[in-house]
Amino acid sequence: MAEITASMVKELREITGLGMMECKKALAETGGDLTAAQDLLRIKSGAKATKAASRIAAEGVIGCFISNSGNQGALVEINCETDFVAKNDDFSAFANGVAQAVTNQNPADVAQLSEMKLPSGEVVDDVRKALVMKLGENMTVRRFVRFETAGRLASYLHGTKIGVLIDFEGGDEALGKDLAMHIAASKPVCVSRDNVPADLIEKEREIYTAQAAESGKSADIVAKMVDGRIAKYLAEVTLTGQPFVKDPDQTVEKLLAAKKAKVSRFQMYMVGEGLEKRVDDFAAEVMAQVAKA
Repeated sequence: MAEITASMVKELREITGLGMMECKKALAETGGDLTAAQDLLRIKSGAKATKAASRIAAEGVIGCFISNSGNQGALVEINCETDFVAKNDDFSAFANGVAQAVTNQNPADVAQLSEMKLPSGEVVDDVRKALVMKLGENMTVRRFVRFETAGRLASYLHGTKIGVLIDFEGGDEALGKDLAMHIAASKPVCVSRDNVPADLIEKEREIYTAQAAESGKSADIVAKMVDGRIAKYLAEVTLTGQPFVKDPDQTVEKLLAAKKAKVSRFQMYMVGEGLEKRVDDFAAEVMAQVAKA
């Protein structure tokens, strides 16, 4: 058997980005053949990715990209298992590369996106599997949104956990950035009251009516109380109804009017929103191990 030297392991690590022991084992299994060892690690990478796929991936990052023309852009959410991996530079670069691929190639869904090529020329899912092997965690491309507009796009990333993409007309680049930042901070549901689903308003009206009825006031007073609560609710959940975060004395609606601007749509992603979070119960883990022993 060929001697596996430290320099051989180092070279394979630099090529693959994988751990020392994994590289050493691969070289040993292939008799020191560097190319064969790379192929073996690729095969094992797929196997490891499959095994990891059963684990909950509710951490991650939001990737964002806007084209140089400013009228095409995308947000993507890429998930992993721990915040530690979410902070990895390769993982973040992958998320941004996927956002660029979505912008440029306009996939129909995540399955189609997985088969597309990143700006590097590598296939999205191949890179994902390689990162699973390298970092040892399950990773998924969860969702994306792509905007193409006759107006302009702006974005804001709050760290890597919250991302906003906004489609607007008028104003300037600074306004777009401020609006995206406002959305990240105030989390409106939609642009204006015209966009609030009727069934959502009706549900809120039913709740407020039941609450107001307990006051014992007359029906006409109750109706006015409910109307007031609905108006307050619409102001809270709509972008245009909210006080602007950088100047709470004016609403976003008044800000837009002053800038002769209009917001057509927006999308906000928060990492792990709606996903089950993994909770490690170490006491239960220890007890399970004791029971097995």
